[in-house]
Amino acid sequence: MAKLNFYLDESVNAAVANGLIRRGVNAISAKDAGGLGLSDGEQLNYALKNNLVIVTHDADFLSLGKEHEHRGIVFVYQQKYSVGDLIRNLKLLWDVAEQKDMKNHVEFL
Repeated sequence: MAKLNFYLDESVNAAVANGLIRRGVNAISAKDAGGLGLSDGEQLNYALKNNLVIVTHDADFLSLGKEHEHRGIVFVYQQKYSVGDLIRNLKLLWDVAEQKDMKNHVEFL
């Protein structure tokens, strides 16, 4: 089973990536990947090339996801979860989903 690899764009608190990593989840923040300031299209392309599922609060990715191939997009409403709750929900997704399940799929949390 191919586990998910998460890429948290700059709209998501970098503490989420750190919390996922501490739980054994493959995750990287835009900051750690050197992706701060990239356009949404560039972020999507980076994630595609590196087999990463994008985690974002940015609704622009919803329309981009319809127009371009991607490895998966997890859209999270900004004020819906605390950092800890978001970590737990992403960990649950990581536990149950495979990479093939996320190809060109948008998951709403």
